Amino acid sequence: MQTQWLAHLCGLCLALRKDHGQFARIATNYDGLVISVLTEAQTDHPTPDRRTAGPCPLRGMRTATVATGEGAHLAAGVSLILASAKVRDHIADKDGVMARKPIAAAAKRIATTWDRAGTGTTTTLGFDPTILLDAVDRQTTLEHTAGPTTALLTLTEPTETATAAAFAHTAHLADKPHNATPLAEAGKLFGRLAHLLDAVEDHQTDTATGAFNPLAVTDTDRTQARNLCDDAVIGIRLALKDVDYSHDSRLAHQLLAHELAESVNRVFGSYDPYGPSYQPPYQPPPPPRRGAFSGCAVWTGLCCTGQLCCKDPYEDPWDRRPKRGWCRGNNNNKRSDCSDCCDCCDCC
Repeated sequence: MQTQWLAHLCGLCLALRKDHGQFARIATNYDGLVISVLTEAQTDHPTPDRRTAGPCPLRGMRTATVATGEGAHLAAGVSLILASAKVRDHIADKDGVMARKPIAAAAKRIATTWDRAGTGTTTTLGFDPTILLDAVDRQTTLEHTAGPTTALLTLTEPTETATAAAFAHTAHLADKPHNATPLAEAGKLFGRLAHLLDAVEDHQTDTATGAFNPLAVTDTDRTQARNLCDDAVIGIRLALKDVDYSHDSRLAHQLLAHELAESVNRVFGSYDPYGPSYQPPYQPPPPPRRGAFSGCAVWTGLCCTGQLCCKDPYEDPWDRRPKRGWCRGNNNNKRSDCSDCCDCCDCC
């Protein structure tokens, strides 16, 4: 499954480059590749759409077989639109270098370009991009009007709507319209979960900087947030049982039924190592989060040196948390099958 996962990740990255240029590749993200995975798992083609890609630093300068189907291009279009929204969030919050007007103006032009490019790609594939654009606008409005009396799920609704639409459209790309309803439900809960986990991870930083955080604004504690996340994981598993697959669905099941649960445990922690009556030892404050452009510069450096693939751990370009290289295995610390890739760059 590691090989399949990497095929979809590289397929998303290369679809961004092919459709929108080299710089657009920084919009590559783990969540987006789920769209490509779901599309392929439902498609009736006897063999998946694949091609051999050239050497890449992230693969230790090895070639690889990558996904090339419509799912990869839909994932690219959706990722660009959502990335443009993230850039605008950084501009609005004046994060890092975004506090400087010339840089903020340049970033705004990039976000506008990405909106236009993502809209063109998704429209070509029959997906209505206004669903995503309206969700982004609605999210901004809700964040400006939210208060202690606002329900937490009101703030996650735009994300839920956007991901539900994207998941459901994979059924139409695969000519399996009867899958649209369960996939929309899975997508809705996936969006809710992603939004909540981001809020939990960023809570401390947002509180310190005064940035918007849905948990802080709605006075939602970690226990309530954890319950909502656990319910979302269960709901996704139930929805996936009603999906009619044509191909090997193990990767989709692993990503949506198991890895999401691992993410919840990682973010919230499955136990208290210090016990109820002990205080944890003093930990220095986390380093400040990088802005959008400085993070992109660091990402480029990590990419060109192969560290995103092989280093364990490397520092995340934006939130600066330690992360494992893509070829260094999963959260259970199991070495992946592509260890020979990492053997080529142990100098990282």
